[in-house]
Amino acid sequence: METTTHRRAVRIICLDAADRLLLLHWRDPATGTLLWEPPGGGVEPGETPLEAARRELFEETGLVPAAVSDRSVPVARDVRWNGRRYTGTEDFFLARFTGERPAPTRAGLLPRERAHLRGHAWLTRSGVAELRDPVEPPRLAAVLSALAPETPRPGGP
Repeated sequence: METTTHRRAVRIICLDAADRLLLLHWRDPATGTLLWEPPGGGVEPGETPLEAARRELFEETGLVPAAVSDRSVPVARDVRWNGRRYTGTEDFFLARFTGERPAPTRAGLLPRERAHLRGHAWLTRSGVAELRDPVEPPRLAAVLSALAPETPRPGGP
């Protein structure tokens, strides 16, 4: 029987200089299913959501935690992972990077996390929609638009 867990958690929408989004590709240890999602994780006791976002960004990617802005949008989540169902509202934060495709590292991941991380990708907004494996949250495009509305590029339509 599936266990339901409510936990406070955060996610970070990372955008590079070309407005590409960083997603991590995970393999569920219980089912073997694959999914893509932004970096993030649980809020520790005594930690603010912003502190958790900065810590999680560094742990999961090695990217500069100060890039995480203090503005967030709440997102209702209902996701299954490792034989559990996680529900609740997660705060999604924005982090912008001045370089193109900064290289994430796995150094801060726990060994069990490292074993289930398949890789990462910096994707255009349209590229996210073309992924074969599910993307979490399913309404990621709306979350991205709320945090970082698209702006016309010089020379564009």
